Amino acid sequence: MITEAALASDPRVVLTLDAGGTNFVFSAMRHGQPIGGSVTLPAEPENLDASLRNLVAGFETLITQIDESPAAISFAFPGPADYPKGVIFNVGNLPAYRGGVAVGPLLEERFGVPVFLNNDGDLFAYGETIAGLLPTINRELESAGSPKRYRNLVGLTLGTGLGGGIVIDGRLVTGDNSAGGEFWLLRNKVRNDCFAEEGASIRAVRSAYAAAAGLAADDLSPKDIYDIATGQIEGDSRAARQAFETLGEVVGDVLANVLTLIDGLAVIGGGLAGAAPLFLPRAMAELNGTIGRSDGSQTARLIQDAYDLGDPVQRREFLHGDTQAIAIPNSSRTVITDPRKRVGVGISALGASRAVAVGACAFALDQL
Repeated sequence: MITEAALASDPRVVLTLDAGGTNFVFSAMRHGQPIGGSVTLPAEPENLDASLRNLVAGFETLITQIDESPAAISFAFPGPADYPKGVIFNVGNLPAYRGGVAVGPLLEERFGVPVFLNNDGDLFAYGETIAGLLPTINRELESAGSPKRYRNLVGLTLGTGLGGGIVIDGRLVTGDNSAGGEFWLLRNKVRNDCFAEEGASIRAVRSAYAAAAGLAADDLSPKDIYDIATGQIEGDSRAARQAFETLGEVVGDVLANVLTLIDGLAVIGGGLAGAAPLFLPRAMAELNGTIGRSDGSQTARLIQDAYDLGDPVQRREFLHGDTQAIAIPNSSRTVITDPRKRVGVGISALGASRAVAVGACAFALDQL
Protein backbone atom coordinates (compact mmCIF):
# COMPACT_ATOMS: atom_id res chain seq x y z
CA MET A 1 0.00 0.00 0.00
CA ILE A 2 1.20 3.49 -0.89
CA THR A 3 1.15 5.72 2.19
CA GLU A 4 0.60 9.47 2.27
CA ALA A 5 4.28 10.00 3.08
CA ALA A 6 5.42 7.64 0.32
CA LEU A 7 3.22 9.42 -2.21
CA ALA A 8 4.52 12.83 -1.14
CA SER A 9 8.15 11.71 -1.54
CA ASP A 10 7.75 9.83 -4.86
CA PRO A 11 9.16 11.95 -7.71
CA ARG A 12 7.58 9.93 -10.53
CA VAL A 13 5.02 11.64 -12.75
CA VAL A 14 1.62 10.07 -13.40
CA LEU A 15 -0.75 11.46 -16.03
CA THR A 16 -4.41 11.50 -15.01
CA LEU A 17 -7.73 12.23 -16.65
CA ASP A 18 -11.17 13.21 -15.38
CA ALA A 19 -13.35 11.70 -18.11
CA GLY A 20 -16.84 13.16 -18.26
CA GLY A 21 -19.57 13.08 -20.86
CA THR A 22 -18.86 16.68 -21.92
CA ASN A 23 -15.13 17.24 -21.40
CA PHE A 24 -11.90 15.35 -20.82
CA VAL A 25 -9.73 17.16 -18.25
CA PHE A 26 -6.09 16.01 -18.18
CA SER A 27 -3.55 16.64 -15.41
CA ALA A 28 -0.01 15.62 -14.51
CA MET A 29 0.66 14.59 -10.91
CA ARG A 30 3.92 14.43 -8.95
CA HIS A 31 4.21 13.88 -5.18
CA GLY A 32 0.42 13.51 -5.21
CA GLN A 33 0.08 17.15 -6.38
CA PRO A 34 -0.81 18.56 -9.82
CA ILE A 35 2.08 20.05 -11.77
CA GLY A 36 1.57 22.59 -14.51
CA GLY A 37 -1.84 23.46 -15.87
CA SER A 38 -4.62 21.09 -16.78
CA VAL A 39 -5.71 20.45 -20.36
CA THR A 40 -9.40 20.34 -21.33
CA LEU A 41 -10.69 18.88 -24.59
CA PRO A 42 -14.20 17.96 -25.75
CA ALA A 43 -15.20 14.38 -24.94
CA GLU A 44 -16.99 14.00 -28.29
CA PRO A 45 -19.41 11.48 -26.75
CA GLU A 46 -21.10 10.54 -30.04
CA ASN A 47 -18.00 10.30 -32.27
CA LEU A 48 -15.51 7.57 -31.35
CA ASP A 49 -12.74 8.65 -33.74
CA ALA A 50 -12.90 12.26 -32.54
CA SER A 51 -13.08 11.17 -28.90
CA LEU A 52 -10.04 8.90 -29.20
CA ARG A 53 -8.09 11.64 -31.01
CA ASN A 54 -8.76 14.01 -28.13
CA LEU A 55 -7.93 11.28 -25.61
CA VAL A 56 -4.48 10.89 -27.15
CA ALA A 57 -4.01 14.61 -27.81
CA GLY A 58 -4.68 15.51 -24.19
CA PHE A 59 -1.93 13.25 -22.90
CA GLU A 60 0.42 14.38 -25.69
CA THR A 61 -0.10 18.00 -24.63
CA LEU A 62 0.63 17.15 -20.99
CA ILE A 63 3.89 15.45 -21.94
CA THR A 64 5.10 18.58 -23.75
CA GLN A 65 4.49 20.57 -20.53
CA ILE A 66 6.56 18.41 -18.17
CA ASP A 67 10.31 17.95 -18.02
CA GLU A 68 10.41 14.15 -17.91
CA SER A 69 8.72 11.05 -19.23
CA PRO A 70 5.67 9.88 -17.25
CA ALA A 71 5.89 6.65 -15.27
CA ALA A 72 2.28 5.75 -16.01
CA ILE A 73 -1.13 6.92 -17.12
CA SER A 74 -3.93 6.37 -14.61
CA PHE A 75 -7.48 7.67 -14.71
CA ALA A 76 -11.16 7.12 -14.05
CA PHE A 77 -13.46 6.24 -16.92
CA PRO A 78 -17.18 5.49 -16.72
CA GLY A 79 -18.14 1.85 -17.12
CA PRO A 80 -19.25 -0.81 -17.60
CA ALA A 81 -15.68 -1.89 -18.24
CA ASP A 82 -13.08 -4.56 -17.83
CA TYR A 83 -10.81 -2.19 -15.95
CA PRO A 84 -7.80 -4.52 -15.51
CA LYS A 85 -7.72 -5.04 -19.29
CA GLY A 86 -8.46 -1.39 -20.03
CA VAL A 87 -11.57 -2.14 -22.12
CA ILE A 88 -14.56 0.21 -21.97
CA PHE A 89 -17.99 -1.09 -22.95
CA ASN A 90 -21.38 0.58 -23.31
CA VAL A 91 -21.56 3.80 -21.26
CA GLY A 92 -24.53 6.10 -20.80
CA ASN A 93 -22.79 9.47 -21.15
CA LEU A 94 -20.19 8.35 -23.72
CA PRO A 95 -22.23 6.26 -26.18
CA ALA A 96 -19.42 6.27 -28.77
CA TYR A 97 -17.66 3.60 -26.67
CA ARG A 98 -20.58 1.21 -26.96
CA GLY A 99 -19.61 -2.37 -27.79
CA GLY A 100 -16.10 -2.32 -26.33
CA VAL A 101 -13.08 -0.09 -26.93
CA ALA A 102 -9.60 -1.12 -25.73
CA VAL A 103 -8.66 2.32 -24.37
CA GLY A 104 -5.88 1.09 -22.07
CA PRO A 105 -3.96 -0.93 -24.70
CA LEU A 106 -4.38 1.94 -27.20
CA LEU A 107 -2.67 4.37 -24.83
CA GLU A 108 -0.01 1.85 -23.80
CA GLU A 109 1.01 1.34 -27.43
CA ARG A 110 0.98 5.07 -28.14
CA PHE A 111 2.97 6.22 -25.09
CA GLY A 112 4.94 3.13 -24.07
CA VAL A 113 3.98 3.32 -20.38
CA PRO A 114 1.63 1.25 -18.20
CA VAL A 115 -1.99 2.44 -18.24
CA PHE A 116 -4.45 1.90 -15.38
CA LEU A 117 -8.19 2.49 -15.55
CA ASN A 118 -10.65 2.47 -12.68
CA ASN A 119 -14.10 3.63 -11.70
CA ASP A 120 -14.27 7.19 -10.32
CA GLY A 121 -15.96 6.05 -7.11
CA ASP A 122 -13.14 3.57 -6.52
CA LEU A 123 -10.44 6.18 -7.06
CA PHE A 124 -12.28 8.69 -4.87
CA ALA A 125 -12.25 6.20 -2.00
CA TYR A 126 -8.59 5.33 -2.63
CA GLY A 127 -7.56 8.99 -2.70
CA GLU A 128 -9.32 9.61 0.61
CA THR A 129 -7.55 6.56 2.04
CA ILE A 130 -4.13 7.78 0.94
CA ALA A 131 -4.30 11.52 1.58
CA GLY A 132 -7.78 12.42 2.82
CA LEU A 133 -10.06 11.49 5.66
CA LEU A 134 -8.42 8.24 6.79
CA PRO A 135 -4.87 9.50 7.47
CA THR A 136 -6.29 12.71 8.96
CA ILE A 137 -8.39 10.77 11.47
CA ASN A 138 -5.55 8.39 12.30
CA ARG A 139 -3.25 11.33 13.05
CA GLU A 140 -5.88 12.85 15.30
CA LEU A 141 -6.40 9.52 17.10
CA GLU A 142 -2.67 9.34 17.73
CA SER A 143 -2.61 12.90 19.06
CA ALA A 144 -5.55 12.08 21.33
CA GLY A 145 -3.64 9.14 22.82
CA SER A 146 -6.02 6.57 21.39
CA PRO A 147 -4.73 3.10 20.47
CA LYS A 148 -7.32 2.85 17.70
CA ARG A 149 -6.37 3.16 14.03
CA TYR A 150 -8.52 2.76 10.91
CA ARG A 151 -7.50 0.82 7.81
CA ASN A 152 -10.87 0.44 6.07
CA LEU A 153 -12.81 3.16 4.29
CA VAL A 154 -16.03 3.50 2.31
CA GLY A 155 -16.24 6.36 -0.19
CA LEU A 156 -19.59 7.59 -1.50
CA THR A 157 -20.10 10.26 -4.17
CA LEU A 158 -23.34 12.18 -4.67
CA GLY A 159 -23.76 13.94 -7.98
CA THR A 160 -25.25 13.05 -11.35
CA GLY A 161 -25.30 9.53 -9.96
CA LEU A 162 -24.48 7.64 -6.77
CA GLY A 163 -20.90 6.35 -6.83
CA GLY A 164 -19.03 4.20 -4.40
CA GLY A 165 -15.67 2.70 -3.56
CA ILE A 166 -14.34 0.37 -0.89
CA VAL A 167 -10.83 0.12 0.55
CA ILE A 168 -10.05 -2.76 2.92
CA ASP A 169 -6.77 -2.87 4.81
CA GLY A 170 -5.39 -0.25 2.44
CA ARG A 171 -6.30 -2.19 -0.71
CA LEU A 172 -8.86 -1.03 -3.26
CA VAL A 173 -11.67 -3.55 -3.75
CA THR A 174 -12.51 -3.68 -7.45
CA GLY A 175 -14.08 -7.15 -7.55
CA ASP A 176 -13.62 -10.08 -9.91
CA ASN A 177 -15.80 -8.42 -12.56
CA SER A 178 -14.71 -4.79 -12.11
CA ALA A 179 -18.00 -4.30 -10.28
CA GLY A 180 -17.02 -3.76 -6.64
CA GLY A 181 -18.61 -0.84 -4.79
CA GLU A 182 -21.62 -0.38 -7.07
CA PHE A 183 -23.60 1.39 -4.34
CA TRP A 184 -26.07 2.86 -6.82
CA LEU A 185 -27.75 -0.51 -7.24
CA LEU A 186 -28.51 -1.08 -3.56
CA ARG A 187 -32.21 -0.97 -2.73
CA ASN A 188 -33.80 2.45 -2.21
CA LYS A 189 -35.25 2.54 1.30
CA VAL A 190 -37.78 5.26 0.48
CA ARG A 191 -38.98 3.52 -2.69
CA ASN A 192 -38.03 -0.11 -2.31
CA ASP A 193 -39.09 -0.92 -5.87
CA CYS A 194 -36.21 1.29 -7.07
CA PHE A 195 -32.43 1.32 -6.74
CA ALA A 196 -30.72 3.74 -4.38
CA GLU A 197 -29.49 6.22 -7.01
CA GLU A 198 -33.11 7.13 -7.71
CA GLY A 199 -33.18 8.63 -4.21
CA ALA A 200 -29.57 9.79 -3.88
CA SER A 201 -28.52 11.93 -6.83
CA ILE A 202 -29.08 15.36 -8.37
CA ARG A 203 -32.16 14.18 -10.23
CA ALA A 204 -33.52 12.67 -7.01
CA VAL A 205 -33.32 15.98 -5.13
CA ARG A 206 -34.90 17.85 -8.03
CA SER A 207 -37.78 15.41 -8.45
CA ALA A 208 -38.37 15.15 -4.68
CA TYR A 209 -38.63 18.92 -4.41
CA ALA A 210 -40.99 19.15 -7.38
CA ALA A 211 -43.24 16.45 -5.93
CA ALA A 212 -43.29 17.97 -2.43
CA ALA A 213 -43.92 21.47 -3.78
CA GLY A 214 -46.63 20.34 -6.21
CA LEU A 215 -44.70 21.49 -9.27
CA ALA A 216 -45.12 19.99 -12.71
CA ALA A 217 -41.43 20.27 -13.63
CA ASP A 218 -38.18 19.67 -11.76
CA ASP A 219 -36.19 22.41 -13.47
CA LEU A 220 -34.55 23.87 -10.37
CA SER A 221 -30.94 22.97 -9.60
CA PRO A 222 -29.94 21.41 -6.26
CA LYS A 223 -28.19 24.71 -5.47
CA ASP A 224 -31.48 26.55 -6.01
CA ILE A 225 -33.27 24.05 -3.77
CA TYR A 226 -30.56 24.41 -1.12
CA ASP A 227 -30.92 28.19 -1.23
CA ILE A 228 -34.68 27.86 -0.87
CA ALA A 229 -34.26 25.51 2.10
CA THR A 230 -31.87 27.93 3.81
CA GLY A 231 -34.00 31.01 3.10
CA GLN A 232 -31.59 32.64 0.66
CA ILE A 233 -34.14 32.75 -2.16
CA GLU A 234 -37.91 32.47 -2.27
CA GLY A 235 -39.63 29.14 -2.73
CA ASP A 236 -41.28 26.32 -0.81
CA SER A 237 -38.77 25.92 2.03
CA ARG A 238 -40.69 23.02 3.58
CA ALA A 239 -40.54 21.07 0.32
CA ALA A 240 -36.85 21.93 -0.14
CA ARG A 241 -35.95 20.70 3.35
CA GLN A 242 -38.02 17.56 2.76
CA ALA A 243 -36.13 16.84 -0.48
CA PHE A 244 -32.80 16.87 1.35
CA GLU A 245 -34.24 14.90 4.27
CA THR A 246 -35.24 12.19 1.81
CA LEU A 247 -31.76 12.25 0.31
CA GLY A 248 -30.33 11.80 3.82
CA GLU A 249 -32.60 8.86 4.57
CA VAL A 250 -31.53 7.02 1.42
CA VAL A 251 -27.84 7.84 1.93
CA GLY A 252 -28.02 6.73 5.55
CA ASP A 253 -29.55 3.41 4.59
CA VAL A 254 -26.93 2.83 1.88
CA LEU A 255 -24.13 3.55 4.35
CA ALA A 256 -25.74 1.34 6.98
CA ASN A 257 -25.80 -1.58 4.56
CA VAL A 258 -22.21 -1.06 3.45
CA LEU A 259 -20.80 -0.38 6.94
CA THR A 260 -22.47 -3.54 8.19
CA LEU A 261 -20.07 -5.40 5.89
CA ILE A 262 -17.13 -2.97 5.73
CA ASP A 263 -16.35 -1.90 9.27
CA GLY A 264 -14.48 1.40 8.86
CA LEU A 265 -14.73 5.10 8.13
CA ALA A 266 -17.06 6.61 5.55
CA VAL A 267 -16.45 9.73 3.47
CA ILE A 268 -18.93 11.57 1.24
CA GLY A 269 -17.99 13.70 -1.77
CA GLY A 270 -19.45 14.95 -5.03
CA GLY A 271 -21.55 17.92 -6.04
CA LEU A 272 -24.25 17.37 -3.41
CA ALA A 273 -21.77 17.05 -0.53
CA GLY A 274 -21.94 20.81 0.03
CA ALA A 275 -25.55 20.37 1.16
CA ALA A 276 -24.44 18.11 4.03
CA PRO A 277 -25.94 20.36 6.72
CA LEU A 278 -29.37 19.57 5.26
CA PHE A 279 -29.05 15.83 4.64
CA LEU A 280 -26.31 14.46 6.90
CA PRO A 281 -28.22 14.72 10.21
CA ARG A 282 -30.95 12.51 8.70
CA ALA A 283 -28.33 10.07 7.41
CA MET A 284 -26.74 9.88 10.86
CA ALA A 285 -30.16 9.27 12.44
CA GLU A 286 -30.56 6.35 10.07
CA LEU A 287 -27.16 4.91 11.02
CA ASN A 288 -27.85 5.27 14.72
CA GLY A 289 -31.47 4.19 14.43
CA THR A 290 -33.10 0.81 14.82
CA ILE A 291 -34.33 -2.06 12.69
CA GLY A 292 -37.18 -4.39 13.47
CA ARG A 293 -37.36 -7.96 14.67
CA SER A 294 -40.08 -10.38 13.65
CA ASP A 295 -41.73 -10.05 17.08
CA GLY A 296 -42.16 -6.31 16.61
CA SER A 297 -39.29 -5.25 18.87
CA GLN A 298 -36.31 -3.22 17.67
CA THR A 299 -32.54 -3.62 17.64
CA ALA A 300 -29.76 -1.20 16.72
CA ARG A 301 -29.25 -0.68 12.97
CA LEU A 302 -25.47 -1.01 13.37
CA ILE A 303 -23.23 -2.86 15.79
CA GLN A 304 -21.10 0.31 15.91
CA ASP A 305 -22.02 3.81 17.05
CA ALA A 306 -21.82 6.28 14.15
CA TYR A 307 -20.37 9.78 14.57
CA ASP A 308 -20.65 12.85 12.35
CA LEU A 309 -16.99 13.85 12.05
CA GLY A 310 -17.97 17.34 10.91
CA ASP A 311 -19.57 18.05 14.27
CA PRO A 312 -16.84 19.21 16.71
CA VAL A 313 -18.50 17.63 19.74
CA GLN A 314 -19.05 14.28 18.02
CA ARG A 315 -15.55 14.34 16.58
CA ARG A 316 -14.00 14.81 20.03
CA GLU A 317 -16.09 11.98 21.44
CA PHE A 318 -15.13 9.77 18.50
CA LEU A 319 -11.42 10.47 19.00
CA HIS A 320 -11.57 10.03 22.78
CA GLY A 321 -13.29 6.65 22.66
CA ASP A 322 -12.99 4.50 25.76
CA THR A 323 -9.28 3.73 26.19
CA GLN A 324 -8.63 1.21 28.96
CA ALA A 325 -5.65 -0.60 30.46
CA ILE A 326 -6.62 -4.26 30.92
CA ALA A 327 -4.48 -6.33 33.27
CA ILE A 328 -3.03 -9.56 31.90
CA PRO A 329 -3.88 -12.40 34.30
CA ASN A 330 -0.90 -13.59 36.35
CA SER A 331 1.24 -10.76 34.99
CA SER A 332 2.27 -7.25 35.97
CA ARG A 333 1.68 -6.04 32.42
CA THR A 334 -1.44 -4.52 30.88
CA VAL A 335 -2.99 -4.31 27.44
CA ILE A 336 -4.17 -0.90 26.17
CA THR A 337 -7.47 -1.31 24.38
CA ASP A 338 -10.52 0.65 23.26
CA PRO A 339 -13.61 -1.56 23.27
CA ARG A 340 -16.02 1.11 21.97
CA LYS A 341 -17.07 0.06 18.47
CA ARG A 342 -17.49 3.17 16.37
CA VAL A 343 -17.47 4.43 12.80
CA GLY A 344 -17.11 7.98 11.60
CA VAL A 345 -18.75 9.72 8.64
CA GLY A 346 -17.06 12.77 7.16
CA ILE A 347 -17.42 15.11 4.18
CA SER A 348 -14.42 15.13 1.85
CA ALA A 349 -11.98 17.97 2.48
CA LEU A 350 -10.06 17.14 -0.69
CA GLY A 351 -13.13 17.33 -2.92
CA ALA A 352 -14.11 14.53 -5.28
CA SER A 353 -12.05 15.68 -8.28
CA ARG A 354 -8.84 16.08 -6.26
CA ALA A 355 -9.40 12.80 -4.41
CA VAL A 356 -9.90 10.95 -7.71
CA ALA A 357 -6.64 12.40 -9.08
CA VAL A 358 -4.73 11.49 -5.90
CA GLY A 359 -6.28 8.01 -6.00
CA ALA A 360 -5.33 7.55 -9.65
CA CYS A 361 -1.75 8.64 -9.00
CA ALA A 362 -1.38 6.47 -5.89
CA PHE A 363 -2.97 3.44 -7.56
CA ALA A 364 -0.54 3.59 -10.47
CA LEU A 365 2.50 3.97 -8.23
CA ASP A 366 1.29 1.12 -6.03
CA GLN A 367 0.85 -1.15 -9.06
CA LEU A 368 4.27 -0.18 -10.41
